[in-house]
Amino acid sequence: MENIKVGIAPDSWGVWFPEHEKQTPWYRCMDEMKVSGYDGVELGPWGYFPNTNPMLKNALEARGLSLVAGTVGGDFLDDASIDAMCATIDDIAALLKDFPEAKYIVLLPAMYTDLETGVQVCDPNLTGAQWAIYCKNVQRAADRVASHGLVGAFHPHVDCHVQTETQIERLMDDTDVMLCFDTGHHVYGGGEPVSFYQKHADRIPYIHIKDCDLAVKAKMDAEHWSFAKAVTEGIMVEPGKGSIDFAAFRKALDEKGYDGWVVVEQDLFPVKSFDLPLPIAQRGRENLRKAGF
Repeated sequence: MENIKVGIAPDSWGVWFPEHEKQTPWYRCMDEMKVSGYDGVELGPWGYFPNTNPMLKNALEARGLSLVAGTVGGDFLDDASIDAMCATIDDIAALLKDFPEAKYIVLLPAMYTDLETGVQVCDPNLTGAQWAIYCKNVQRAADRVASHGLVGAFHPHVDCHVQTETQIERLMDDTDVMLCFDTGHHVYGGGEPVSFYQKHADRIPYIHIKDCDLAVKAKMDAEHWSFAKAVTEGIMVEPGKGSIDFAAFRKALDEKGYDGWVVVEQDLFPVKSFDLPLPIAQRGRENLRKAGF
């Protein structure tokens, strides 16, 4: 079936922040996204790619790329953070209206560890009262996206309060939010992505393709590495090099009639060289092709 299109996110070029001296320049990243064989892109951190038109539109059209989604993060335990998140959602939505395939804004939760240092910044366990606030604010952000005619897709994530299958299902029970289902984060959190997708396909309109090396994960657990440290040790790998059977995942998508984009992400921050991401992205695209994507 040809109903699934494959895009890629700036994460695969080591981009975690709007600006950082260790990140690939945006124009090189966008050039290489096309060269590596992908048809669509996510915005990544708001402000990394140009976030005004016609600058963004011209840059994408010059490379023959579609914009698929925007991304925004926030601390769902903090109402003030969600105030700011909703303001950014409004800005992203205003930009996305010029891109007919960009139907999603990915809602990223704050981690309970620092993204660069791995130091724990808040308790990984929530009280019942905190969980109620968390769900209220996830719903609030998703509703704000919906007010613009777009879909807010919550992204379960490493080292956040919603990463295991039990936590994800609890969130789905307590909100009506849709998921941005990330295969690599799901495996990292101890889940099995094919069966989970089959069970919850009706809540999964948008997918991130990521692979996880469970041998590195085992070493991480044994030696108590931070996620930031584990990334430098190669815990997230190009699709087809880790633990996930992407041919089986593709079969499950077909059986459920998935119709849309899958977007490859690979955590690479910080890249040791700006020459590193392109061949990795190319290999990942070829592996996905062999798996039917």
